[in-house]
Amino acid sequence: MKSQQLGSWQSAVAGILVAIVVVFSLNSFVIINPGQAGVLSILGKAQDGALLEGIHFKPPVISNVDVYDVTIQKYEIPAQSSTKDLQELTAKFAINFRIDSIEVVDIRRKQGSLENIVSKIIAPQTQESFKVAAARRTVEEAITKRDELKNDFDNALGQRLEKYGIIVLDTSVIDLTFSPEFAKAVEEKQIAEQRSQRAVYVAAEAEQEAFADINRARGRAEAQKLLAETLKAQGGQLVLQKEAIEAWKSGGAQMPKVLVMGNESKGGVPFLFNLSNIQD
Repeated sequence: MKSQQLGSWQSAVAGILVAIVVVFSLNSFVIINPGQAGVLSILGKAQDGALLEGIHFKPPVISNVDVYDVTIQKYEIPAQSSTKDLQELTAKFAINFRIDSIEVVDIRRKQGSLENIVSKIIAPQTQESFKVAAARRTVEEAITKRDELKNDFDNALGQRLEKYGIIVLDTSVIDLTFSPEFAKAVEEKQIAEQRSQRAVYVAAEAEQEAFADINRARGRAEAQKLLAETLKAQGGQLVLQKEAIEAWKSGGAQMPKVLVMGNESKGGVPFLFNLSNIQD
């Protein structure tokens, strides 16, 4: 009886030991997936050397592994500054960055979590970098030379974050706004420019119309001159006949459909007018 109880007790102890060994074994290894980097801490002290993707041993119970996402992160961060001409300029940037996997141990020691990195490092440095870029130009230049503003901002931000183990991949200006006073001034300037352009267009259109009128007048004068010369070439009498027809028409009298004019006794060719065309 006692031997049976002893055997059962030994089996239970053995089972417990096996369970403890299994638990300890499972907690003695950590798997770091692609796109991650780990920091091993033993008794609360971060150990040198980042844990990159793969399986790693860690002392059970007394150790802990903090895993960081080292893939591309994106955050939208607002910033505000004054331009060279003391105008308020507000912007919002979309910043794509990633943590340098080799520097995660130092990041763990100095910054802690990713949320701390964004709030304590990236956001303040974004603000300072924007101040540097905005102070170099007027608010109007910030509008007309927006690419240059962004380049200055990118250079300043990249240099500031690099020493923290943060790699800036790309930035985008989501929004760029100005003070209400400047916005009103820009609107008034645009309206004035549009009016000026409209005045130039109207003046050019009037000039073209006047030029066209001159050309039309010249054309009529040339036609009349040619007609007069043609009629005079017939002896001058046809000029008087045409003028008589014009006077007859303007007088409002009923005119015949066809009028034959000429002096057959002199051997001239009769002069025919289709007066219905003139009346039309």
